[in-house]
Amino acid sequence: MKDRKSENLRAHVIIQGLVQGVFFRASTKEKALQLGVGGWVRNLPDGGVEALFEGEKKKVEELVAWCYKGPIGARVTKVDLGWEPYKGEFKHFDVRYGW
Repeated sequence: MKDRKSENLRAHVIIQGLVQGVFFRASTKEKALQLGVGGWVRNLPDGGVEALFEGEKKKVEELVAWCYKGPIGARVTKVDLGWEPYKGEFKHFDVRYGW
């Protein structure tokens, strides 16, 4: 039997480009809710977007892949991605304000 914890991932992403003012945060939340991924997303003062995703490996990977394109109107130029140990911290997905 597989260890259920090993099937889960946590990803920290910073997305750069034209990603503010194009509903990137709202679209990320919508996609996360569709996939059942927990975590948060927020704007950064430099014009980027930062997010933390937690959940099933396949679903987190799908959400990370979506970040490379984002919603209609976004122009993603760079994604910094860091994989972290799953902590099970998030039951919901939230848009955070401020930094």
